[in-house]
Amino acid sequence: MGKSFEIVPEGGVTSPKGFRASGLHCGLKKTDRHDLGAIVCDVPAAAAAVYTTNLFQAAPLQVTRESLAEEGKLRAVLVNSGNANACTGKQGEDDARTMRSELAEALGIPKHLVAVASTGVIGELLKMDRVSAGIAKLPERLRSDERGSEDFCQAILTTDLVKKTACVTLTVDGQKVTISGAAKGSGMIHPNMATMLGFVTTDAAISASLLQELLRETTDVTFNMITVDGDTSTNDMLVAMASGLAGNRELSRGHADFAAFADGLRYVCAELAKAIARDGEGATKLIETTVAGARSDDDARAIAKTIIGSSLVKSAAFGADANWGRIIAAVGRAGVPVDVNTVDIRLGDISVLEQSRPVPFDEDIALEYLKGSQVDIFVDLNMGSGRAVAWGCDLTYDYVRINAAYRT
Repeated sequence: MGKSFEIVPEGGVTSPKGFRASGLHCGLKKTDRHDLGAIVCDVPAAAAAVYTTNLFQAAPLQVTRESLAEEGKLRAVLVNSGNANACTGKQGEDDARTMRSELAEALGIPKHLVAVASTGVIGELLKMDRVSAGIAKLPERLRSDERGSEDFCQAILTTDLVKKTACVTLTVDGQKVTISGAAKGSGMIHPNMATMLGFVTTDAAISASLLQELLRETTDVTFNMITVDGDTSTNDMLVAMASGLAGNRELSRGHADFAAFADGLRYVCAELAKAIARDGEGATKLIETTVAGARSDDDARAIAKTIIGSSLVKSAAFGADANWGRIIAAVGRAGVPVDVNTVDIRLGDISVLEQSRPVPFDEDIALEYLKGSQVDIFVDLNMGSGRAVAWGCDLTYDYVRINAAYRT
């Protein structure tokens, strides 16, 4: 993928042409950290979104669905942290629609061009007086530089320790196209779309329908391949906006540069997904699991997800214990056919299992490897060409500490 685009280390959601962002503290969080932010496009942007599969979907998701259903375009996304506005009944729905209307009025745009997202504690009503006061101040703080992106990123964090951004540029029809993204997510993360809040901006010209298709395809191999704790949130949502200001011909699947654009989008989403897994609540290391030799990619995904979702595998990684038995057990309970006589397993470059039989290895070398900040697990089923990669993190004492007192 790296040959079709260039990585922009300092890029953010304001890097593509036509985008500005802002963030501020309106009083939803007990600290003075930002808790309200917005991304605004100078023109109606082709837009797409994917949402959590949790049946108890928060009010902001319903409002965003309504907005996109109008014409598949957005001018702005409004986000608050510190309160999920989930399981809040009709009042919560009214509040989400009020947020949409107030930002639309402040920007002088139709309300259906505004999406809304929230993250934080479930079951508490928003302090709308504070939210409304904050919304009124957002437009004057909109910036198209790194500061705008930084302020927005800070506004969407909850238990996250770091901001999560990614950005690439590529050439489409001889024009420079930029794809950027920002995400939040640290706990209540499990593959089942979208496992967090994510926001992608690009200046490419692409239809809303094709962007929706591509976003869903990309999500399946990126955000849907991470887990922290096996819980799927009520508020998970990924939104993409394309301003079309790069000057390229509208992308189609037959376009000569479509594959490059798809690669760039996949890279941005994969980097954000890995950043979420690495920043899992209490986590000390990223776990990357590659499954090869499966009968199909779907089978490989099922096994990879099961491995990274295993509390025993995650605990072993935390303790730097080369207990490959936890891994083979996860392979066997993933719900897909496996030849029990042909499985190979490696921890990094250390072979621990070949053809489903133990291989002698140096425990001290394995211990030093597992103490690192990333653990790579490689499983080869030797059955076919199916392949998948999934990401997770270790399970630590701090995860329990953080979530035992999440509300207090």
